[in-house]
Amino acid sequence: MKYQHNFNPTISDDDVFGEIVKEKEFIGYYNLAFADTSSYKEYASTVKQKNIVVIGIGGSTLGTYAIYKFLKHSKQLSKKLYFLETTDPIDIKSKIQNLDLSDTLFIVISKSGTTVETVAIFKYINSLIKCNKDNTLVITESDSKLNAYAKANDIKSFEIPKNVGGRFSVFSAVGLVPLAIVGIDIDKLLNGIKDIYDSFFNQGEVYFRVLKKARFFVENKSCFNINVVFSYSSRLEGFNKWYIQLWGESLGKIDVNGARQGLTPMGIIGPIDQHSFLQLIVEGRRDKTLSVIKVEHFDNNLVIPQIKLEGLSELDYLDNIEFSSLINKQADATIESINNLEDIPCDVMTIDSVSERSIASLMYEYELLTSVCAKFMHIDAYNQPGVEAGKIILKQKLQGAKK
Repeated sequence: MKYQHNFNPTISDDDVFGEIVKEKEFIGYYNLAFADTSSYKEYASTVKQKNIVVIGIGGSTLGTYAIYKFLKHSKQLSKKLYFLETTDPIDIKSKIQNLDLSDTLFIVISKSGTTVETVAIFKYINSLIKCNKDNTLVITESDSKLNAYAKANDIKSFEIPKNVGGRFSVFSAVGLVPLAIVGIDIDKLLNGIKDIYDSFFNQGEVYFRVLKKARFFVENKSCFNINVVFSYSSRLEGFNKWYIQLWGESLGKIDVNGARQGLTPMGIIGPIDQHSFLQLIVEGRRDKTLSVIKVEHFDNNLVIPQIKLEGLSELDYLDNIEFSSLINKQADATIESINNLEDIPCDVMTIDSVSERSIASLMYEYELLTSVCAKFMHIDAYNQPGVEAGKIILKQKLQGAKK
């Protein structure tokens, strides 16, 4: 008997891990933990401007924003970081009008160097102030047209490695340079991802939980195809946005057998969304998994004061409770109520503090989880053919409008 097949059955954890180890040799994000940050920190020390404006979109901004949003109110940062990432004219104008452009460094980030939104915004900025080597930095691929522009105008540039995709690039120059400039300790960020890297590739605790979680998601995607991240801190709002791009653009693909795959990401914030989306989770269709993210120590001792409010004495049990304790008890109550239902898959990730190390660890673990899910699904996590058609049509429409 002769036999041929193109079946791709569920593969073992060992096989998936073996593929990840092989992939690590040519997919660059895995090894960013070991990057040399000296040139980033050296450049950061020379920046005199108080306002730092990142011009970019998607993977060029979301990861940096996630880290900055998480840390900015807990650190004594020397500068302010802003993001211009949409072509919405109201957003552009409202952000620009509140900036002293003469005291601003513009960081133009585009992996390809030809991102329409980024170039459009950069053109507008140039109409307001001359962008030159004194107030502009470029972060792009070495052979991009944007890098050629930087060289022609003697503008400093940092390279995005070709083997690091945009949505996996936060721990490259894309994120580390702007964050170093505003005063975030980028070495502590890399120490955070090293913790996860070591535990995963040495097949420690992270290895087992990532493989188990990814396998569950993929094997149950026909019934639980919506993955909800419920972050119990407003500081994690940026992380939620970053996760949605990472998950959606990496896992919404056609697999090797021509079947359409995908796990739909959603990001919500506790306790705010206890009063909205939680109702859908609890009594809606059983098509969602829930990942609750808690912060163990907020490093903030804000307390509910012991104040008497007429007619509200029944809530006096709130007196003298720290807000950090309250939000974590709200998370615990939600988790317990979900688990009591016994038919909603739920896991809980508790990060220890509002720190560089903790947010980097969380983000790197989600990058690994994404890559492992893609292996189980027999798809390429690192391309995005589904968005290219729209870019081509846009270019044709814009060029046509000029004729």
